Amino acid sequence: MTSLTTPLPRRRFLAGAASLSALTLAGCSSMSTPAPQTPALPQLDPFYVNMYRGVQDGEFYVPAVDLRFVDSTYYRRVVPDPTGERPGTIYVDTANYYLYLVQEDGQAMRYGVGLGREGFGWSGRGTIQFKRKWPTWTPPSAMIERQPELEEWRNGQPGGLDNPLGARALYIFQNGRDTLYRIHGTPEPWTIGTNVSSGCVRLMNQDIMDLYSRVATGNTLIVA
Repeated sequence: MTSLTTPLPRRRFLAGAASLSALTLAGCSSMSTPAPQTPALPQLDPFYVNMYRGVQDGEFYVPAVDLRFVDSTYYRRVVPDPTGERPGTIYVDTANYYLYLVQEDGQAMRYGVGLGREGFGWSGRGTIQFKRKWPTWTPPSAMIERQPELEEWRNGQPGGLDNPLGARALYIFQNGRDTLYRIHGTPEPWTIGTNVSSGCVRLMNQDIMDLYSRVATGNTLIVA
């Protein structure tokens, strides 16, 4: 695990052919990841049970997170900032499946994340160009070729509980261009701390809703 007192490394966005390859593969996974066998009921901290409770969000009810499927290290919490970046920066530590939102006074809000499968990941620096509540998901043509059943969503799948982007999405741009990668929600808490998506960064729906409320368009994003 990365030490909270050791600055995290930086990388630059992949360039040339590597960047073009990443853009072809991107799009966020539409495939559901089956839940593992239900674990025994542990003693859960009421603080986190309340944090991840079910909530009504406009026309949609976001179910409570079943914390039996989530390692407690991935619960949302305030920690000493290990990044050294300026406040407002989003920093994704891919080695440890953490997303940090840098705050004032040497602190950061830390969230657990799920990341892209091998061959679908990426790293570098970008910006949050815009953000959406209950976003529409549009699979790229390359993804439709791999999964022909997605043809019905070629022009976009409306937002909702079964939408791969979940309750919120932050749209990542590089040099003014859409990378097709997103930071978004998921109703599959068992995927946090694993590599399952098509390159996007996924958070539990309650966490992406919290992050969304704290992030402004134009914020810097670093994935290392």
